[in-house]
Amino acid sequence: CDRGYVGAKVVLGANIILPKKALKRDNRYQRDKKRKLCKRRAAIEPIIGHLKSDFRLSRNLLKGQVGDEINVLMAACAWNLKKWLVIATIFLFWQKLGLFFVKYLRFFAALDKKQFC
Repeated sequence: CDRGYVGAKVVLGANIILPKKALKRDNRYQRDKKRKLCKRRAAIEPIIGHLKSDFRLSRNLLKGQVGDEINVLMAACAWNLKKWLVIATIFLFWQKLGLFFVKYLRFFAALDKKQFC
């Protein structure tokens, strides 16, 4: 099990949650809450990996903290744009496929009528 980087416990006032064994004194609510938070973290880590490898987030050529923020925002915008383009492509594919079937169903319906007349 990958427990990630086990360095600082607090970064800029935010507590870093690492997956640990459940304590015996924890009640069910506390145990489920810890499990849910760790699952959330595990779901985000692959996205960060894709941003680093596919959207050039691994190396920043912009200067300072503002440059870091700009780099992250541009990578996130590229990620969202890619998701929207995939959704739009799927939608247009199904729309064209539907028009294709409507066109040929009309053609075969017309042939059917001519045979019985």
